[in-house]
Amino acid sequence: MQKDSFSTLPTGRFAPSPTGRMHLGNVFGALLSWLSAKSKGGQWLLRIEDIDPQRSRREYAQLLMDDLQWLGLSWDGEPVYQSERGDIYEQYFQQLKAQGLTYPCYCTRADLLATQAPHESDGRVVYPGTCRPKTIGTIGTIDTIGTIKTIAPPAAQRLIVPDREIAFTDGHYGTQSINLASHVGDFIIRRKDGAWAYQMAVVIDDALMGVNEVVRGRDLLLSSPQQIYVGELLGFHAPAFIHFPLLVNEAGQRLSKRDRSLDMGELRQRHTPQEIIGMLAFHAGLLKEPQPVSPDELIKKFAWQQVPCEDITIRNLSI
Repeated sequence: MQKDSFSTLPTGRFAPSPTGRMHLGNVFGALLSWLSAKSKGGQWLLRIEDIDPQRSRREYAQLLMDDLQWLGLSWDGEPVYQSERGDIYEQYFQQLKAQGLTYPCYCTRADLLATQAPHESDGRVVYPGTCRPKTIGTIGTIDTIGTIKTIAPPAAQRLIVPDREIAFTDGHYGTQSINLASHVGDFIIRRKDGAWAYQMAVVIDDALMGVNEVVRGRDLLLSSPQQIYVGELLGFHAPAFIHFPLLVNEAGQRLSKRDRSLDMGELRQRHTPQEIIGMLAFHAGLLKEPQPVSPDELIKKFAWQQVPCEDITIRNLSI
């Protein structure tokens, strides 16, 4: 099932979550990943990450595909829907479980926040190993004090991580190195409600789809070591990672679906596709000034060296 005989040409992907209308930050990511692949003669795939059944909507998936086509960002092949791939994730989860690398966790976020402050500025909490088995590979359902339960409440599934550095070279931000034990601790690969976690599904999908270049926002930069580790355990080659700066508002906050003036529903009423692409190309350092342009016209202009590393402020929430 594995597709890891990578060619010299890149296979990139855009993997949006259909939880609302695309906004300008999503389009920025789509454009950069499309240009990175196409400028080297590669493919660009589309994966709909509708893995969260509580928030994902098929109508949003249809809207984002319509928006991509309207912008001139066409993908290769058929879209892949994560919601249709549960059996595949289950197969690989069982592989990890058979190695004694997973265990059930009954902790709530409230439990974790009661024991430590959120890490850094992103609200991240390092898991302290409350439910971790005393001996790696222990078989059984373990509660928070280490006793065997006969009937257990719903539990998340965590993956045991090593106390070692995982390093990689990002195509835009250079060498990165993270110790997973101190950075996140054992992390969730399946939620209590049965939904597969991002860090599990994304690794499997990228490998099986033949993706060898992952282009995404720098907010996911430090997720890469987690994904490299999962890939190692499952026998996958890691893709090349290239992260880019975020579009932020004047308060320094990342653009989101809350910024309704910058969602595609609003933007399509006020601008042409070429105007939107041209403005984003200007902020990406590909044009000296904003001017209407199509994605195809930018292919020969694209180089990662031109893209800034610092986050990009969109002033007055207007383009």
